[in-house]
Amino acid sequence: MLDRLMGAFMVERGLMTKNQLDQVIKAQESNRAKLGVVAVSEKLMTIAQAEQVNALQASMDMRFGDIAVEKGYLTDAQVERLLKLQGNSYMAFVQAVVDLGILPMEKISEIEKEYETYVGATAIDMVELKTGNIDNIIPLFLHTGNENYRNIFGMAVKALYRLVDTHVYVGKSYTVNSVRDEVIGYQHFKGDISGVVAISGKYDSIKKMAIAYTKEEFIETREDALDAICELINCINGLYATEESKKEIQLEMSPPDFSVAFQGIDYEGIIVLPVYISGGEIKLIVRLV
Repeated sequence: MLDRLMGAFMVERGLMTKNQLDQVIKAQESNRAKLGVVAVSEKLMTIAQAEQVNALQASMDMRFGDIAVEKGYLTDAQVERLLKLQGNSYMAFVQAVVDLGILPMEKISEIEKEYETYVGATAIDMVELKTGNIDNIIPLFLHTGNENYRNIFGMAVKALYRLVDTHVYVGKSYTVNSVRDEVIGYQHFKGDISGVVAISGKYDSIKKMAIAYTKEEFIETREDALDAICELINCINGLYATEESKKEIQLEMSPPDFSVAFQGIDYEGIIVLPVYISGGEIKLIVRLV
């Protein structure tokens, strides 16, 4: 998720163009980050140390990690952890940015600090963002510490990641008392916890999401798109209800429904999480009572 968050941040700051970001994303798909880039990104080595090891590799039949350990820059345990991170999507993103000559590594490190300040994160939070662990990431973007909201938003974003788009990312949440949108799908539930989960947005964004979810191009009408989105919401709530049942919390779902004519939902204290998915932007909406 951090790859897309940082990409959007860099474009917003004028540090790369949208076209360059598209090139980075394309290169990222086939990249495996070099161990030196990962080590610098994780702040386990300096840029100078990584460059020195890279230079030594040209004259020594040794792997980067083995040389770094021999030089005292890394421990065996650190090398093992860095090797696991090599397949990380953010590390591949950084590697692509550097390889394409868009930004040098030292500038990316500066931008990471700027982003950390921008989202109000800590150094530990940034580590979590780099891992891609959604359960740890979502609380950073929610302005509430309510565990129930964290659980259902976390379940929803994980479902979107697994079922729709592995490159989904989110914005900062906010609270409103009414949501009006071009199209909206929703489902109420009641029991030990009661509330509503909804997905809304412009029809074009909802259609893209529906096509990605169904893996079909048959989406022709707003009703087709909203049918698919309601199925997805039902899946999210079903997963949430299953997890809550393990805590002996029982939930009962109402049939999902949708509206296609600038309708909405009205409740005090609705939490909205912007979600960027399948080339569009939608709103993930939760209100618990």
